[in-house]
Amino acid sequence: MALQNTPSPPPMLDMDGIDFISVLNRLDDGVIICDLNGTILFYNTAQSKIDGISPADAMGMKVTNIYELNNRTSMVMQCITHNASIKNKTFFYRTYKGKVVNTITSAYPLYTNGQANGAICFVKDYELLRRSAPMPTREPLQANLGNGTRYSFSDLIGSSRGFMQAMGIARKAAASSSPIMVQGETGTGKELFAQSIHNHSPRRERKFVAVNCAAIPHDLLEGMLFGTSRGAFTGALDKPGLFEIAHGSTLFLDELLAMPVELQAKLLRALQEKRVRRVGSVKEIPVDVKIISSVNQDPRTAIRNEELRTDLYYRLGVVMIKLPPLRERVDSMGELVDHFIKKYNTRLGTNVKAIAGEVMELFNAYHWPGNIRELEHLIEGAMNMAGQDDTIGLRHFGPGLDCLEQVDMTCADPAITLFDTARDSLAVPGAPGEIPGTFARTQKQREQSAVRTALLAANGNVTQAAKHLGISRQLLHYKIKKFGFRRIDFIRNPES
Repeated sequence: MALQNTPSPPPMLDMDGIDFISVLNRLDDGVIICDLNGTILFYNTAQSKIDGISPADAMGMKVTNIYELNNRTSMVMQCITHNASIKNKTFFYRTYKGKVVNTITSAYPLYTNGQANGAICFVKDYELLRRSAPMPTREPLQANLGNGTRYSFSDLIGSSRGFMQAMGIARKAAASSSPIMVQGETGTGKELFAQSIHNHSPRRERKFVAVNCAAIPHDLLEGMLFGTSRGAFTGALDKPGLFEIAHGSTLFLDELLAMPVELQAKLLRALQEKRVRRVGSVKEIPVDVKIISSVNQDPRTAIRNEELRTDLYYRLGVVMIKLPPLRERVDSMGELVDHFIKKYNTRLGTNVKAIAGEVMELFNAYHWPGNIRELEHLIEGAMNMAGQDDTIGLRHFGPGLDCLEQVDMTCADPAITLFDTARDSLAVPGAPGEIPGTFARTQKQREQSAVRTALLAANGNVTQAAKHLGISRQLLHYKIKKFGFRRIDFIRNPES
């Protein structure tokens, strides 16, 4: 029987006359089938109910036209672009009619004779699921790829040059068995890269094994890596180590520099011989393991500081991937902010759509020592305060924003010079060089004096004053408002 919402089955599902389409149209989950351009070839009744769009209106349209999405934010287009499956991801979107939908979405590439020719997307209405089977928490369902990982390259967010270069190297190196070393500051996403490499490799069907070398006591780390034999020490049992468990798969050594140098020598031997010996045993066990390691500083610096053996570096750093810190990825700030807003809308039940421009200016000017992890922390805190507001403003951050203000105002040499001038003007009579009050009050007084001095020197010109301070105009406007200044008070001849 012909279906009302599609004249004929999409070619990729027309297999020897089997009517897959009628089955898909009876599912309770929404189903969308698209070609490689994102044009909708099939749109079932359940999806029509979820979106509030008739199948006739959806058919023949691109997914980026019927939804307020682009090639980066659309799961279907990401699936097509990366030729990779996306499973059980929480996903907010808005239709062209303005309906906002909260879903659990999966997308899979479709093939004909081994060639990708489209994608199929399955959509569950999250609110309907929650009402019919209430969950103990509001935590969104997390993608579980079934191999010990949650992330693939399609989950990584960013378009800056350095980040894209790192992605390119990681993709190419994933196909080989050569070791990979990922260098990046804390919070840059080293484990996300490691999981993505595994899921892009021929070993992806095997379980991904990870160990944080900094989290395991040194006297236990050797046994955890190589295994133990019964009687090796009191209470020791025959137990395989992570190398054996990861046989045929990937072993991720996180925080490698925390590993004792003497244990690094044993690790090097295992890598060279491709064999391990359990603690207390003389038997050698062959292993086939791809090693991914992570370090939080330049390996050569670690070698000079005697934290890393040179020979181990040569063995593990065959392919080096350097992740740029967030301060070098400011052009990706909007993408990251949007991602975390969607994530915590689901988790907290909020309806935030964006952050205010003045907040984004602060974000762009900040040094971000905690990188993406710090950004996520700040956004989560602000969204707890947002309630049902649709925009995160400065008022939602509270004390959490102080760190951004202080670093911003002291990051440039001109500002430091102005702070020195302010310090002299604030000295307590009879106690030269001392400033009264708490550190926070002193910091605020210095900032006030720095802004006042810059505005006076610039005759009230905000652009020039911001340049002297080494901050953006928007940030200076925020400071002027914060301290209750009026620009006209700094203009020497206001009538002219």
